[in-house]
Amino acid sequence: MNTSNPAQPREHGVNDARVLALRVNGVLQQAIAKPGTTLLEFLREELGLTGSKRGCDLGECGCCSVLVDGRPMLACLLLAADVEGSEIRTIEGIADGEVLHPLQQAMVDEGAIQCGFCTPGMVINGVHLFERTPTPTRDEIRTCISATVCRCTGYNRIEQAFVTTAATLAAGGGKAGAQ
Repeated sequence: MNTSNPAQPREHGVNDARVLALRVNGVLQQAIAKPGTTLLEFLREELGLTGSKRGCDLGECGCCSVLVDGRPMLACLLLAADVEGSEIRTIEGIADGEVLHPLQQAMVDEGAIQCGFCTPGMVINGVHLFERTPTPTRDEIRTCISATVCRCTGYNRIEQAFVTTAATLAAGGGKAGAQ
């Protein structure tokens, strides 16, 4: 770094790393993060929560979606330090122990999972939809699904899984907000 020019931006080094404390899936987690560490990097590399996928790093594909204070957010675009103090829910925090969320179960039952790369983002966005709207319309389902790119399917089985979930929730078979 050139210290003779005070207008030159400061370079961040290892010594600038700090401990971040984030509540992830209901558990307070602490780990060291360098400046510029995205939430996706923090979750995957520091906490070992690899369910959220690195797809595009541009916020285009939705594979990195997580819930931040109950709202779907793209973890590849968020700095981990910016969400300190927030409640983060990843795909690992959606099931209730061994009992899958109704949408996760429907994705399995309807054959909506192929390579599985988009599945965490689809489920995160779907959980948010069902928590707000337990019986969404087909248009609301399609809008929700469109937030995540799937390169394997024509989306028909994914859409059917959402329809099945809505029917399950309407019949009282599961909780939209199961955690």
